[in-house]
Amino acid sequence: MIWTPSHEAGDLKTLSFTVRPSSPSDTDRLVDIWRGAVDATHDFLDPGDRQAIETEVRAFFPTANFQVAVDSQDVPLGFMLLNDAHLEALFISPDRRGQGIGKLLMQRAMGAHEVLTVDVNEQNVHALGFYERLGFEITGRSSIDGQGRSYPLLHMQLASHHR
Repeated sequence: MIWTPSHEAGDLKTLSFTVRPSSPSDTDRLVDIWRGAVDATHDFLDPGDRQAIETEVRAFFPTANFQVAVDSQDVPLGFMLLNDAHLEALFISPDRRGQGIGKLLMQRAMGAHEVLTVDVNEQNVHALGFYERLGFEITGRSSIDGQGRSYPLLHMQLASHHR
């Protein structure tokens, strides 16, 4: 699928991209995207936790089945990971934020599932706002993240009748 987003008046940028499955050769670029996105939006992370999480990410990424948004030269711009109807990851290169890549990836996920869930770090106000604009609602809260670290998560859900 090739997609060219519509832009606000005065925005002369044009971006076309396709979505494809990831391959192990994407790992370095996807880790770079993850790192840049986390550094731009997760300023609440303790530096030691941030490094530990990156080590976990680097070990996991080569075997993960991401959906990757790529430009016309097949350079990854962003990616998502679904586990059934739960969004495990959505990361967009910081220099590509606001260009419709995350929205398109989410539209693909929403089109594939009647109900879609996601967990968002409570302190990540950018992600929280993004999911709320798509129609997700908070359904619960955990005081720790999935690895037991003290970063509260908001559990969110989008049902098909909200689309």
